[in-house]
Amino acid sequence: MIPRIYIPADSGALALGAEKVARAIEKELKERGVEAKIVRNGSYFLEPMVEVATAEGRVAYGPVKPSDVKSLFDSGFLKGGHHKRWLGAPDKIPFLAKQTRLTFARCGVIDPLSLDSYKSHGGLRGLQNAVAMAPADVVNQVTESGLRGRGGAGFPTGIKWKTVLDTNSERKYIVCNADEGDSATFADRMIMEGDPFVLIEGMAIAGIATGATKGFVYIRSEYPHAVATMNKAVAIARKAGVLGVNVLGSPNAFDMEIRVGAGAYVCGEETSLLNSLEGKRGVVRAKPPLPAIQGLFGKPTVINNVISLASVPIIMDKGAAYYKDFGMGRSRGTIPIQIAGNVKHGGLFETAFGLTLGEIVDEIGGGTASGRPVKAVQVGGPLGAYFPRALFDTPFDYEAFAAKDGLIGHAGITVFDDSADMMKQARFAMEFCAIESCGKCTPCRIGSTRGMEVLDKVAAGIEAEKNLALVTDLCNTMKFGSLCALGGFTPYPVMSSITHFPEDFKPAPTRVAAE
Repeated sequence: MIPRIYIPADSGALALGAEKVARAIEKELKERGVEAKIVRNGSYFLEPMVEVATAEGRVAYGPVKPSDVKSLFDSGFLKGGHHKRWLGAPDKIPFLAKQTRLTFARCGVIDPLSLDSYKSHGGLRGLQNAVAMAPADVVNQVTESGLRGRGGAGFPTGIKWKTVLDTNSERKYIVCNADEGDSATFADRMIMEGDPFVLIEGMAIAGIATGATKGFVYIRSEYPHAVATMNKAVAIARKAGVLGVNVLGSPNAFDMEIRVGAGAYVCGEETSLLNSLEGKRGVVRAKPPLPAIQGLFGKPTVINNVISLASVPIIMDKGAAYYKDFGMGRSRGTIPIQIAGNVKHGGLFETAFGLTLGEIVDEIGGGTASGRPVKAVQVGGPLGAYFPRALFDTPFDYEAFAAKDGLIGHAGITVFDDSADMMKQARFAMEFCAIESCGKCTPCRIGSTRGMEVLDKVAAGIEAEKNLALVTDLCNTMKFGSLCALGGFTPYPVMSSITHFPEDFKPAPTRVAAE
């Protein structure tokens, strides 16, 4: 049996030297005259994490450096031999063993561009079930599962699909929002690079369920590896009959293509994204009409995030009740939490809704990398609220976070230690909004600029109390008057900073000269 060596080709692993490790392993194999098959897979944890398939199962080593390769071979790593980088069975590594991987079950396990590998790990079973069902029944199953939009808004996926299904039109579209622009988010990229066929399968199911025959994946330009992988995967799926005029040999037609955005943060908002797809400037559209009724090119359009669509195959395979059994309240299924910032153990952690923020930060993340106390955690990207330790008992649940004036968003969390200046963080939120605003609505365009100016006055000690009241007034105007979430959610980080960390907004002590 020819040994199989798994080396990640995910962007995160590549940034940490995975390509150099792969070349070093190839060179060592050649010099030793050993035959082995190298599989470039997606990422797990402790990258670059190299695995070898043995008779007892896969054994992991990591993080591996090119300088480790010779000693790895000397230690008999092709048979799972012990080495200073030895980690054992991947599924026994604590960070991975604690997870509930549904959407990411194959990520890091399979060859991302092998359809046979995908199918051998349960792929296409959901699509096979879908092509044998009536469209309304597919929509009902997704609705019953409780799946909600994983891109930030948390809108019920089934309701959106039913609206498109019930709207008469000679043409309908499925649009996947892969413009993953929030800080501390990388789940979409990891799926597209590590398990692209699950996204393709989810989009095909969405097309069958709603009567849409064409799909687009809108990927941010900063993800070149994801773009390349998705293009290759679509071509493979099309050749295999997973896409085309007869999906899996059924009467259903569905095809798709990859489009690359120019890098505007606001194009993560669904109507701006649609304008960009149509070749227009990426600015927000007024609603109504809703995209589900008049979306891409004025036709009924389902717009879902990558993780939402990638979660559909397991629902159609295992059933709505299976998926709904995970989670709490109205937040059902699993959520890929992306842990970043000043944290000891960063990475993607997929789990059922319900863990508290404290469990995520302290137990899974291991506290700060600096070793200093945690001061704040921002959940939901640059538009998310800053939570102090006093709110660490908040369960990871859409409604629980909303009740504390926060949002889950795309489930990215950024950890800050006690050296963080929350006034600077509040100003950064306003500056971010001012730079990224599409400029269409006044509350966002002007409010964020005025917000920067007023916070600068607070920092300078100029009428601090009066100017903080003005910031609060500006935030209310932006929250309730902006056309989209960019201006509407910028108040979350600003007001949470002011509310939970008031000491950071007091004028700095001034030195008084001795008389």
